[in-house]
Amino acid sequence: MLKQSISQKMLQKLSPQQIQLMKLLQIPSVNLDQRIKEELEINPALEEGDEDEPVDVFDLEDDKNSDEQNEKDEILDEYIMDYLEDDPATYKLNTGISSNIETEKQSPVPVERTFHEYLMSQLSMLNRNDRDYKIAVQIIGSIDDDGYLRRDPLAIIDDLLFTQNIEATRKDILHILKSIQQFDPAGVGARDLQECLIIQLKNKLNKSGTPTDQQRRLSLAHEVLANYFEEFTKKHFHKLERGLNLNEEDLKDVMEEILKLNPKPASAFNESHSQNVQYIVPDFIITNTESSLELSLNARNAPDLHISEQYKNLLQSYRETYKTNKTSRQAKEAVLFIKQKIDSAKWFIDAIRQRQDTMYRTMYAIMQYQQEYFKTGDERKLKPMILKDISDISGYDISTVSRVANSKFVQTEYGTKRLKEFFSESLQNQEGEEVSTLEVKKIISDMVTGEPKRKPLSDEKIKTTLERKGYNIARRTIAKYREQLGIPVARLRKAL
Repeated sequence: MLKQSISQKMLQKLSPQQIQLMKLLQIPSVNLDQRIKEELEINPALEEGDEDEPVDVFDLEDDKNSDEQNEKDEILDEYIMDYLEDDPATYKLNTGISSNIETEKQSPVPVERTFHEYLMSQLSMLNRNDRDYKIAVQIIGSIDDDGYLRRDPLAIIDDLLFTQNIEATRKDILHILKSIQQFDPAGVGARDLQECLIIQLKNKLNKSGTPTDQQRRLSLAHEVLANYFEEFTKKHFHKLERGLNLNEEDLKDVMEEILKLNPKPASAFNESHSQNVQYIVPDFIITNTESSLELSLNARNAPDLHISEQYKNLLQSYRETYKTNKTSRQAKEAVLFIKQKIDSAKWFIDAIRQRQDTMYRTMYAIMQYQQEYFKTGDERKLKPMILKDISDISGYDISTVSRVANSKFVQTEYGTKRLKEFFSESLQNQEGEEVSTLEVKKIISDMVTGEPKRKPLSDEKIKTTLERKGYNIARRTIAKYREQLGIPVARLRKAL
């Protein structure tokens, strides 16, 4: 049976302008310029420039009811007259920052061969029949940017059959691959790290000439990689000494020969030829002047924006037409379209301005909270800080603070830092004081840096040392912090 009932619900809905602001907050300054360019392309009423006075845009609802058409026309005409009489002009993006920012100079980009083109040039010098050449091209195309062939030969066979109509066997693939593995850089075309290092050692042995001490070391290094690779990767040096009948000094010389090899043969080529160099562009700049901190926003990617002068002229033309009572329906529709674009431009400019204001106030709260660090650069003076702390100071919601902190960087006298690095949980020391987990991580990092390499500190020893310093931390917590710092276990830090 159907029943009617009345109920109350409280819903919170975000306006399009609020959604736009939230999206802009997440964008770092390095990407903001691209976002503004996209908006300029979409909205012809929005232009870049340096103007002063703001525009007042009247909110007009579309109404298709013929009885209200006259009222609609009056509102529209009022809107146009107000717009023109105010001599509008523009919204200027005012960040309070000097606009004397040097424009980035365009450097000429040299035309250089890619890594795969380099391999193809070497292939062209080999005397191969058409079938073998096509197989070699397929293999080279399967080599990744590190220089490894990580695809299974069976997958390459399938590709050749479907794309080139060439029937090949596993033996064919491996035979041609062996030739490619002789290409420069040494180790290219290897299927795993072990094979990559062995290829490089063989290459050195072939060039070493008559038997020498170095050739002996290279031969022993080859034996380590061929027969004791697991012991080598796990740094079981005692097993290597027993298996190769070497003393510690000789094993050290052998290990040095292996460490000279390149585990990623294509890396040097890609680094020297890469054009996609990524630079960190700070969103905030903090300067320390006479013991006082000054905060500024990097406005390089936030140009001044204003409403198009051409759109103003279009409205002026409509006003002249309106005086002669020759206003057509198409003209009114055109004016409504213009108004829509002007409104959209106003919302975008307001969102950019709010973004700058929100970012500044949030970063200012962080700067005040972590004053001791920004004045001294000592990471041990970083206070425990969570999103709620900054939310309480700035007055913004936690989600807003999170959006500001995400993917943003601040430039200080002590380096450019990611904002996320300043947020950390707290723990209590033996004196009952709250300290930041960042402080503990810094101590662990310093301990590992200064540890004896022949006998690295275990997590248990780090725990004991921290307890003597007044920090009660479980061993598994130390292991977690060590992993977050990218520090391997003690066994893998061992060196001869």
